[in-house]
Amino acid sequence: MKELQGESLKKYNTLYRETDSLYHAVAVKSGLSDAAFWILYTICEYGDGCLQRDICNAVYTSKQTVHSAIRRLEEEGYLFLEPGRGRDKHIRLTERGEKLIEEKIAPVIARENAVFEEMGERDREELLRLTDRYVRLLAKECAQLM
Repeated sequence: MKELQGESLKKYNTLYRETDSLYHAVAVKSGLSDAAFWILYTICEYGDGCLQRDICNAVYTSKQTVHSAIRRLEEEGYLFLEPGRGRDKHIRLTERGEKLIEEKIAPVIARENAVFEEMGERDREELLRLTDRYVRLLAKECAQLM
């Protein structure tokens, strides 16, 4: 059984890396760094004006990486920061940023939606249920290492 689990884990890890590689290729083709791609993607999910803190929590990337990528996107004229409560910073898209999202991020989300639709409700729910279970169990095990 250990061999089967080893092969299963190897296959899962390969699929995870393949998925990551697909998004990396899309980001590169779009002329974006991985961090910039995921920041813009997250703005699509959370909406214009979301907090920098929300993006850090959503993309599972260091605050420094997110901050640097936001600064680059700001310098390139895609977004600007608007002061919020206390130290909160709202991320606002410029017209140029909205166009970039429309051209580069929205088509990715549309394709993801098409794939989920093609999978059907039962397969989607099963994928999410099992992935969530795996991540929760792995987090518990990793917590013992930290």
